Amino acid sequence: MGPIVRSPRINRRVALSGLAVVTAAAGLLPPGPARAQAAATTDPLASWNDGATKRAITDFVARVTREDGADYVKPAERVAVFDNDGTLWAEHPMYFQLAFALDRVKALAPLHPDWTDTQPFKAVLEGDMKTLAGLGDRGAIEVITATHAGMSTAEFETVVTDWLATARHPRFKRPYTDLVYQPMIELLAYLRANGFKTFIVSGGGIEFMRPWVERVYGIPPEQVVGSSIKTAFEMRDGRPVLFRLPQVDFIDDKTGKPVGINEHIGRRPIAAFGNSDGDLEMLQWTTLADGVRLGVIVHHTDAEREYAYDRATPFGRLDKALDAAVANQWTVVDVKRDWMRVFPFEAS
Repeated sequence: MGPIVRSPRINRRVALSGLAVVTAAAGLLPPGPARAQAAATTDPLASWNDGATKRAITDFVARVTREDGADYVKPAERVAVFDNDGTLWAEHPMYFQLAFALDRVKALAPLHPDWTDTQPFKAVLEGDMKTLAGLGDRGAIEVITATHAGMSTAEFETVVTDWLATARHPRFKRPYTDLVYQPMIELLAYLRANGFKTFIVSGGGIEFMRPWVERVYGIPPEQVVGSSIKTAFEMRDGRPVLFRLPQVDFIDDKTGKPVGINEHIGRRPIAAFGNSDGDLEMLQWTTLADGVRLGVIVHHTDAEREYAYDRATPFGRLDKALDAAVANQWTVVDVKRDWMRVFPFEAS
C-alpha cells in the first residue's frame, strides 16, 4: 500500500492523547517555554495551525495505533526518523556544525601557522566564504577532519558542549540549541506518547549531535544516526580510549541515509521527516513500501520569523525532493502557513 489516504475519523484515544503527551513532555521537553506550553494545553500539537497538514499527521497516527483497525502497526514497528538540520533545528545562515568547525579553525590556528597560506584554512581565517564555498565538498571535509580529529571521543564531547554553551546564532543572538522548532518538539513527544520510537538520521556528525540531543529533543544518543570519522581503540596511561582519526568513515546523507538506517536501526521506518534533497532517499526508503506510511517535508517559507529558501540555497537545498513530494503524495509543511510558532522562545 502506498501513501496514506486520510480518514475522516480520528481515534478518540489518539485525539485525547494530549494528556499522555503532557505527562511525557514533562520529562522529555527542554526547560522553558517549550515545556510550559506543553503543560498548558491538551492539544499535543498546539503550535501547529489546524489544517490539512496537521490532520495528515494525526490521521496517520490514529490509523496505525487503532488496535482494531486494518492498518494497525505494532509498537515495536513504529519507527519514525527525522533529519536534524532544517527539520528539527535551523540550518541558516549555515549549518551549525559548519559554524562550529570554522570557530575551531580559528581556535587552533596558533598551533598551525601554515594555515595562513593553505586552503581551505586560509579562506576560513580571512572570512572568505566565497572561496571556501568554491572548494566544495573537498574543502569542507578537510576542515571537518582537521578540526574534529586528533583527540579522544570524550575530549571531543567536551569541546562540543563548551562551544554550544558559549556560541550564539548570528541573527537571533541565542544559543544554537534555542533554534529548535517548537512544532517539531511537540511532534516528537506526540509520536513517543503513541508508541513510536524516534530516531535522528542526519548528515551531521554523529558525535557532534550525541552530547546534546537527549536534553533538547528527548532522543537518547543511541538513537542517533549520522556521519562519522574513523576512531581507533588505544590504551593511554593504562586507560582505554577511543581516538578520533582524520579520516572520513561514513557520510550519512542522500543514498547513505537508507544504508545508515539499515545498519543502525535494523527496521524500516513507517514515518520520515526531512526538509531537503539530502533526505530524498530516506523518504523514498520509508514510504515506497507496503503498508500505511507517512512522508513529511518541512518547506521553509517564512523569512520574517525564520528563513525562506528552497531550490536556490547552498544549505538545505530543496529541489528534487519538493518535486518528488507531489509525485509520492508526501505531506509538505508550509512553515509560514502551518506553524503557529517556530521557535520555543516566541510568544505563544
